[in-house]
Amino acid sequence: MVFSSALFLTLFLPFVLGMYFLAQEKWRNLVLLTASLFFYAWGEPAALFVMIFSIILCYFAAQAIQKYSKWARLILALGVIIHLLILIYYKYWMFLLENLNRLFDFWELAPVQIPFIALPIGISFYTFQIISYLIDVYRGQVPAQKNLISLATYVSLFPQLVAGPIVRYETVMKDMENRHTRMNNIFIGLRRFVVGLAKKVLIADQMAVIADTVFNTAPENLPCCIVWIGTVAYALQIFYDFSGYSDMAIGIGRIFNFKFLENFNYPYSAHSVQDFWRKWHISLSTWFRDYLYIPLGGNRCSQFRTYLNGFIVFGLCGLWHGATWNFIVWGLYHGFFLSLEKAGLKKLINRLPYVFANLYVWIFVLIGWVIFRSETLSQAKKLLKIMLIGNPHVSLAQFYPATDFLSYSFLWVFLAGLLFSYPLVPKKYAALRYSKADCVIMLFLFFITYVFAITSTFSPFIYFRF
Repeated sequence: MVFSSALFLTLFLPFVLGMYFLAQEKWRNLVLLTASLFFYAWGEPAALFVMIFSIILCYFAAQAIQKYSKWARLILALGVIIHLLILIYYKYWMFLLENLNRLFDFWELAPVQIPFIALPIGISFYTFQIISYLIDVYRGQVPAQKNLISLATYVSLFPQLVAGPIVRYETVMKDMENRHTRMNNIFIGLRRFVVGLAKKVLIADQMAVIADTVFNTAPENLPCCIVWIGTVAYALQIFYDFSGYSDMAIGIGRIFNFKFLENFNYPYSAHSVQDFWRKWHISLSTWFRDYLYIPLGGNRCSQFRTYLNGFIVFGLCGLWHGATWNFIVWGLYHGFFLSLEKAGLKKLINRLPYVFANLYVWIFVLIGWVIFRSETLSQAKKLLKIMLIGNPHVSLAQFYPATDFLSYSFLWVFLAGLLFSYPLVPKKYAALRYSKADCVIMLFLFFITYVFAITSTFSPFIYFRF
């Protein structure tokens, strides 16, 4: 079940909202927990038991960490290791065996059998939430939650369960016990949800047609300009798809009186790679910063160690996205350029006019998205070669019969996607968002988006597979 489906918009969400607001405040967390478990079980019934086991383990580990201070570090280590092992088994075990078989093949040894292991949706997100919670309890930043229902609600909360943002317990700790209804939150949440839905349905899904056509075509049949267009389309697709989901998650959470932190802040308007990661998937980048980069020493150690820490963090960041070498290389690619900027490139970029600095970010990001989106490193290598030196064997005229996806309607969406990826409205006009005219615009936008959503084919969110 996805937020942009007719089932969710027409049945699930209205029903849950009705049950939630009709229930007494003391029962509202239970209503949310029940709805969240049903939401998760709808698409992953078997994986529900994995999540429930993780929640129960997390609950008792946090209680033990707080109660037995002498053994707290050991309990924390065991809790984190067990949750990581669960994640490794479901997400990376097949990948590890595949690479082991390559070594066996090189040594002329018999390969091991690789079982098929279905990846539970959202396991990376809720595992990271659990780990951050356990670490924060150990650090004394938050108390261990004594109410199992409240903790289970935090971990399984359906708005952000399957694709983030990664919500830390300290962010919603007070909100967990505050189930009051606030009309202002309902209005703000509904508006945010509509904006996110429009991002997904009106822009991301349209850009997916262009991106999928290009990346599903053999590279040798693609002219240079089409590869660039397809890559920009994918950049817009993944941004509006993921930020749209985050907007919807933040919006629904706000209706239920949860204030999730922002996950995107116009990343394509960045003027450096460092700035890009301050604006892109903020919940993940700050998670790696606070729970891995800083504990490794951050930038408080030698220059070599600082660069190494960055490579470790971004290598694991790439691996977090999926069990393929493409993701690992994508992460190391970002880590390499961040190291270059720390080594002095950032000073040079700061001297450039914003237009050129932003163009540098776009070129850097687009090259990275080719590695990220390609099925194999071989495909990424071929596409990047065409982007950088061209394809003398195919001209745009030869490829033209296959360019139905470049119609005028797609072109307008393409340009709108580029335009709205920048902050267009000055902050001083932010109050206009909640005017009467804004309400009319949001109602109209929801109507148009709803029509598109219920008549279009199924289109899952990109980050569901992570």
